[in-house]
Amino acid sequence: MLRALRNIFRLIAIARTLHRHGALAPIRSLVEALGVAPALVLILRPFSRREADGRPGERLARAFVALGPAFIKLGQMLSTRADLVGEAIAADLSELQDRLQPFPTAEARRIVADELGQPVEALFSDFADHPVSAASIAQVHFALTPDGREVAVKVLRPGIEAAFARDLDLMFWVAGIVERREPRLKRLKPLAVVRTFEETVRLEMDLRLEAAAAAELAQNFQGDETYRVPAVDWARTARRVLTLERIAGIRMDDRAGLTAAGHEIDAVLARAAAIFFNQVFRDGYFHGDQHPGNMAVAADGAIVAVDFGIMGRLTRATRFTLADMLLAFLDRDYRRLAEVHFEAGYVPATQSVDRFAQACRSIGEPIFGRALNEISFARLLGQLFAIGQAFEMEVQPQLLLLQKNMLMAEGVSRALNPGLNIWTLAQPLIEEWMRENRGPEARLRDAVDDAIFVLQRLPALVAEAERAFTRLGEGGVRLHPETLMALERRDRRNRHRWIGWAVALSLAAAAALSLLR
Repeated sequence: MLRALRNIFRLIAIARTLHRHGALAPIRSLVEALGVAPALVLILRPFSRREADGRPGERLARAFVALGPAFIKLGQMLSTRADLVGEAIAADLSELQDRLQPFPTAEARRIVADELGQPVEALFSDFADHPVSAASIAQVHFALTPDGREVAVKVLRPGIEAAFARDLDLMFWVAGIVERREPRLKRLKPLAVVRTFEETVRLEMDLRLEAAAAAELAQNFQGDETYRVPAVDWARTARRVLTLERIAGIRMDDRAGLTAAGHEIDAVLARAAAIFFNQVFRDGYFHGDQHPGNMAVAADGAIVAVDFGIMGRLTRATRFTLADMLLAFLDRDYRRLAEVHFEAGYVPATQSVDRFAQACRSIGEPIFGRALNEISFARLLGQLFAIGQAFEMEVQPQLLLLQKNMLMAEGVSRALNPGLNIWTLAQPLIEEWMRENRGPEARLRDAVDDAIFVLQRLPALVAEAERAFTRLGEGGVRLHPETLMALERRDRRNRHRWIGWAVALSLAAAAALSLLR
């Protein structure tokens, strides 16, 4: 009861903030679209008519900033759900970046000293009084180490854990009510979505995990001069403090600044496209918040990334599914496109493959023949998600994060060169990856791997057969000694025959693979 009262009062405060910013109208539209609690629509209607400047999505973004860190992060997550809030609002929320008032530098110094167990003066020969940026979860100060290295020190906001805990409790409470009262909305997995949100936020509030993410990304691009990840200063990193190498650069969307520095815009975009492709398809590990404020271009043309609190992972199977979807779409094979969705389990087997193929055709056909610079592949992916409501498609959080980053990449690309589609720059890489991973050569290589797996399993299988044979003898079944010897000789012959066939199959497959190269 106490929890319900606390959350009701918090909801009233949230409604007042939304009303003050003229942001209740998009909330009412969302409630109406979902068909949740018609009485709630009637309650919201009188309060959602307040006039305010800007588009509905812009007003909602401003309200989320006023509501605090948890709602800023919620808005960023909703920017991936065009199927829920509509494309216009999703686009405005995708621009929602963390810009808040900084907390006092004295407090930042106290946190650094407490976390690292030494006075700030012993850790740094200089620690800037004014933060270079202040976000919802942390702020960043430039500093200088005693050995002369320039670093950026990220410090968590004081009390941030308690603030998130309060609003996460509210979100779980509301999601639970929705799942109990609106069974048809279970497909949207409100509780699972909040749990994913909670996990993401908790990862962001342990800066040691962000440091590990930066180190993993740097390892993936080791030796690649086109992409640079700041080195982690582990001696000056703890749960609430992260110290990274300071790398200078020009913001990714600053066309005038890039041109003035002598950078070729199309070359910058080509590098960005290749980096994005390698993260998603080659590594299956990608930067999850690649807005222009988190990307810069260094003096030598390398692209620099910062802020590794949100990262995305794609399994090998998911990457293959995406590749098969892309191949089917480019071939205008909508039946195959539908089958890929069913095979991956994205669409329940109870649905009609033919009907889903028809829905896919309705999305794909209108864009064929149009110039590539007029096509948003991120929005195309979003449209595929949007038709899911009619086909009970389950939410795929990892693909929603991917779509969000595709939208960001397209936005930067169009800001720098409106006549260029960034994905065409990565086309050679896509074709090569497809050939290596989904072509005949790849399938033969998979067959070799399967054969080797069988070969590796043979000793265990034979040992299990021998144990079963022993148990059979111990179970009271008496066999003549000559019969036992004959069975053992046959077992050895079979074992050698199995190994021989497995080796022959592996060698044949390897030879065929070498001929294809």
